Amino acid sequence: MGLAASAYLIGAVLGAVIFGWLTDRLGRRKLFFVTVGLYLVSSIATGLSWDFWSFAFFRALTGAGIGGEYAAVNSAIQEMIPARRRGMVDLAVNGTFWAGAALGAGSALVVLDPAIVDPEIGWRGAFIVGGFLAFVILLLRRWVPESPRWLMTHDQPQEAERIVSEIEAGVESRQGKLPPLAYGPVRLRYRGHTSLGDVFGVMIHKERRRTVLGVTLMACQAFCYNAIFFTYALVLTKFYGIPSHEVAWYLLPFALGNLLGPLLLGPLFDSVGRKTMITLTYAMAGLLMAASGYAFLQGWMTAWEQTLAWTVIFFFASPAASAAYLTVGESFPLEMRAIAISLFYAFGTGIGGVAGPALFGWLIEGGQRGDIFWGFLLAAALMLLAALTEWKLGFAAERRSLEEVSAPLSLHVEAEKPSSR
Repeated sequence: MGLAASAYLIGAVLGAVIFGWLTDRLGRRKLFFVTVGLYLVSSIATGLSWDFWSFAFFRALTGAGIGGEYAAVNSAIQEMIPARRRGMVDLAVNGTFWAGAALGAGSALVVLDPAIVDPEIGWRGAFIVGGFLAFVILLLRRWVPESPRWLMTHDQPQEAERIVSEIEAGVESRQGKLPPLAYGPVRLRYRGHTSLGDVFGVMIHKERRRTVLGVTLMACQAFCYNAIFFTYALVLTKFYGIPSHEVAWYLLPFALGNLLGPLLLGPLFDSVGRKTMITLTYAMAGLLMAASGYAFLQGWMTAWEQTLAWTVIFFFASPAASAAYLTVGESFPLEMRAIAISLFYAFGTGIGGVAGPALFGWLIEGGQRGDIFWGFLLAAALMLLAALTEWKLGFAAERRSLEEVSAPLSLHVEAEKPSSR
């Protein structure tokens, strides 16, 4: 189980880097169709795999689709949503991952029940159902336009103007005349492709503090999340004796907590502020993780009580994890936003995500609660480290335009070059 999860995450790391680079070059809209299409095909192929290694290979391809999604979707969301609601919407959209997890758990109650479906084909059905659900997402995404900001920097100002005019006309028809811009016009110039040299120059020199912050938030949440999520079923079956076909019942409340966290706490990231809320959610998740680990060590909890504990922990950890993507996207200029998200996702997941499931799988295999307890403590310590880093290095991005938070690279192009507003 641990190796299969790590194969998925390795694919996610590679997919994030490749598709993130392509997202900045080819556009947000094209790539979020490509990535969900790859996920669809790979998930169905996983259900048709013939041995462990083919299974792991298709899981890696599935991960590549998901890794690419983070760059394409988060950059598109952040560039399309008004500044006063950007945090709430970004967290809410990322949180809907867990609505999908709940749907997956619900389907697993049928396809993984040996009384209903032969186990030899039931597990295959679970992956195939997941693939077909992605087809619905492909249909919905037809309504999402390309980012006007991306179009402006890629010499397509007329298309950008058309999209913005349609959005404004729709809002005015419902709400009346729009107020004037609070921050004035922003002048962008066609720049072409941004080189990796420019990307690393900004990360290492100009925005070194934000780079340290982004890596820390990404790596710490990735270890905590993936270590628990990918070994969730193993803990329930090995230590609590839950039959494998009943594990989905325990995943449903866990998914609900992960979904409600961003939805209920998300608005506070725009009102109370990024720095306070990110620090608070990481710290709460870390403290509760340590407390639940000690309760697990002492054997104080039943399976349902353990699930309730994890549900509460990830009520706070879910918005914290989504805020890591929000922070990275807001930290860097328009021309490198997608590749920045993908590089930080890849680096953070490579450090914290790939090792987590393999480590916890090895600890669970030993069968000793004390070994698992040390894994919980490590995850808790990393979340507290992330909270401290946010408190020291965090910055105010709430209710501010992206260009105000991080000036586009194209603003530094020589004045004599042709320009568009």
